[in-house]
Amino acid sequence: MAISEKQLIEDLKAQKYAPVYLLTGEENYYIDLVSDYFENKVIAEEFRDFDQTVVYGRETDMKTVVSLAKRYPMMSPVQLVLVKEAQDIAKDWELLADYLDHPQPQTLLVFCYRHKKMDKRTKTYKAISTKGVVYEKNKMRDYEVPDWIARIVMQQGYQITQKGAVLIAESLGNDLGKIVNELSKVYISLPKGTVINEDVIETNIGISKDYNVFELQNAIGRRDVAQCTRIVNHLAANPKEYPIQMLLPLLYGFFIKVMLFHQEPDKKKAMAVMNVNPYFLKDYETAARNYTLGKLASCIGYLYDADLRSKGVRNNGTVTDGELLKELVFKITH
Repeated sequence: MAISEKQLIEDLKAQKYAPVYLLTGEENYYIDLVSDYFENKVIAEEFRDFDQTVVYGRETDMKTVVSLAKRYPMMSPVQLVLVKEAQDIAKDWELLADYLDHPQPQTLLVFCYRHKKMDKRTKTYKAISTKGVVYEKNKMRDYEVPDWIARIVMQQGYQITQKGAVLIAESLGNDLGKIVNELSKVYISLPKGTVINEDVIETNIGISKDYNVFELQNAIGRRDVAQCTRIVNHLAANPKEYPIQMLLPLLYGFFIKVMLFHQEPDKKKAMAVMNVNPYFLKDYETAARNYTLGKLASCIGYLYDADLRSKGVRNNGTVTDGELLKELVFKITH
């Protein structure tokens, strides 16, 4: 049975248990969130030494896991066997399928299968989904991250400006765990109810509100050469914080979206196709006015060339990544 994290945790609170749980997918943040609930809430603290076992896939095997699952609890009504990094168990998964034919009814056997999905065609997956609970979480899409940030900030008793949420998302990507860790720095220093804006983010997280990839894209879209120069000089002076191999894919994505915007007559529909928040409609309208499809194609060519030169595939002479970035943005805006 597939389930959401909300329903899964509500069932655990109500002591509606299944013999086996599979927490799987590419979104490790939520897998860890559910795993932590199992580890810290299911077995009473005073009984955990007796009835809670945590093992790691790299350090165990399926024969051992099944043997642990077959034991009976000593003090608690149920025992928990939690297998972290279960994807590292390389073989003998069929032993689990055999165990699930007659599982120990007082055992909660939990597998944290991170970074990827378990193959749904296998006998083991089919056995888990039939006899137990499957919790699968896909990686969040980039365009979904700002709204997600706004929701989790509100859950903590704060608010965040839309631009602030986008600034964090553009700077940290869709690594939800990293985003939560960075936001925790803000919560420590501010009272509940505070509105988190770009100034707060710059002070507490260290993401510059003026010199970042998001602002560079906007300046490029406006074809504001002076602002592009100021931002690029800052990025080039901080290559460890803003490596060119991080910047190039972001700029590539920006130009591809502008091309899509050009080719879709219904601009609101275009934003949906591009997976971009309608809040940024005006920014893309401006970029589309300033860059023809032909110029956009040239810009993508400049990016491709810069990528090869930065990797040493094409002769780059003694040009640094910072100088390469300055040259790239000059070509784009002229």
